[in-house]
Amino acid sequence: MISFGLDLALCLLVLGAFGGFLAGLLGIGGGMILVPFLTMLFLWKGMPIELVVHSCIATSMAMICFTSLSSMRAHHKRGGILWPVVAALVPGVLIGGFLSGGVVFSFINTAWLALIFALFMAYSSYNMAVNKKPKPSRQLPGFLGTSAMGAVIGFVSGLVGAGGGFLTVPFLVWCNVDIRKAVSTSAALGFPIAIANSVGFIFSGIKEIGLQPGMLGYVYWPALLVLISTSMLMAPVGAKYAHTWPVGRIKKIFAGILAFICIYMLRTSLIAFGVI
Repeated sequence: MISFGLDLALCLLVLGAFGGFLAGLLGIGGGMILVPFLTMLFLWKGMPIELVVHSCIATSMAMICFTSLSSMRAHHKRGGILWPVVAALVPGVLIGGFLSGGVVFSFINTAWLALIFALFMAYSSYNMAVNKKPKPSRQLPGFLGTSAMGAVIGFVSGLVGAGGGFLTVPFLVWCNVDIRKAVSTSAALGFPIAIANSVGFIFSGIKEIGLQPGMLGYVYWPALLVLISTSMLMAPVGAKYAHTWPVGRIKKIFAGILAFICIYMLRTSLIAFGVI
């Protein structure tokens, strides 16, 4: 499928460490960080452009299955995870994730997929940058309302290959949850999101492209193995700083990273559309 050599392996080791650290720090799973960089690397190594975004999203989501466990364990040790909220979100997340990964994902072309990704990055970056304060009286909705939000998070996460933190964290902060607990809770939610979507990506990929060298559905498994080797090591380090750095610094990092990713993926979309 692509030329996998030492140069690509080294790039993936660094990328996995970076993604793992930010997964622990921001509770975003790491997928949003990986997709644009994987896109650059896979195109560099010759992956067909009509497949590259699908493969990058699926591979990053599969990595989150492993990274999220490491991050979740670290956040749980620090008492930051709101488990009742996780329990309310999970049913919707599983349904939404499987629908997007197993049903909708394969029908969206690269240009639209990259554009959807860019738009949601812009939305998330804006939410963090403006630091808009929610009404003091606002609280989390009941079980049904929270589960419905979980379905939205799971569905959109499947389309863009993220662990859901770019929606989960702003949603919880909007409901007056402290950002550190929001990050910790989002980290725990990344695992069911990743499992549901990864299963969908594998089955939809096998159906659409068959059995390709190095591919398990849409997942490029040689890259996956290298990525998780460093991402799982760095996720607990990021989680440590999530509980010690000032809240304002965490929000600024969150907003800046999302803005950068938005710009890159918008460019990828315009190239795929033939605009530039």
